[in-house]
Amino acid sequence: MKLQGTITAMVTPFGKDGEVDYGRLAEFVDWQCESGVEGLCPVGTTGESPTLNHEEHHKVIEETIKFAKGRVKIIAGTGANSTSEAVSLTKAAISMGGADACLQVTPYYNKPNPEGLYRHFMTVADLGLPVVLYNVPGRSGREIPLDVVVRLAAHPNVVAIKEAAGSVERVSAIKRRCPDFTVLSGDDSLVLPMVSVGASGVISVASDVIPKEMSDFVRTALAGDMAKARELHLKYYQLFHDLFIDTNPIMVKEALALMGKIDLAYRLPLCETTEANRARMAETLKELGII
Repeated sequence: MKLQGTITAMVTPFGKDGEVDYGRLAEFVDWQCESGVEGLCPVGTTGESPTLNHEEHHKVIEETIKFAKGRVKIIAGTGANSTSEAVSLTKAAISMGGADACLQVTPYYNKPNPEGLYRHFMTVADLGLPVVLYNVPGRSGREIPLDVVVRLAAHPNVVAIKEAAGSVERVSAIKRRCPDFTVLSGDDSLVLPMVSVGASGVISVASDVIPKEMSDFVRTALAGDMAKARELHLKYYQLFHDLFIDTNPIMVKEALALMGKIDLAYRLPLCETTEANRARMAETLKELGII
């Protein structure tokens, strides 16, 4: 299975009552598909997975599959820091049908050792649904060691890794050891350098806001037109930056609310940003002609 291009790390729209807004979700999925992204990743970090209960978690994935109607690949966020919970969430995604792969975050807070990490991911991979490893030490407190990545890459169901450690060097190290293993950038601002050393695309927050533009940018980079890709990178760099001036997904939801795509609603402990941050985001969107 080959994953490449732009895969949107989807927000989960909430209504003013705090419940998941499935109407807005349907509109959002349709807009993303029509804008040319290659994939959607529901219920990851950007989808506020820590505050969704299991029933909501299952339903957001199921509805995303239904609304997408086979137009793009679906990488379901089914990771957890408990292996049994990750297994349960992944089995549910398998049973509903339509998910092309699952995103498995490094177990967070309990900080397993390398062998524990290997066994955790192998247990999920043995279920049969293709696995995208998710290396995000800034949130999980643990990096997936390179040797563990190499061991896991030998499993036929471990198909890719999302690299969100902010390291282009690490992408080079993975590609040197595993030339045929798919690496996806987890940082919009590092897509260009990561593609230059062998990454195949991005699991993107920015594509929540600019799906067509992000898709065009990534395709340009993958086609090897680095001069044009650099031009596009610099054009959208301020947005890449401003999406992370507060904890993700606070700023991407602020942007989408300014665009009229969703209601501005979070679940605690996440909440709205400051007025200064909101004004900065509005200015960036105006400069790009988005609002």
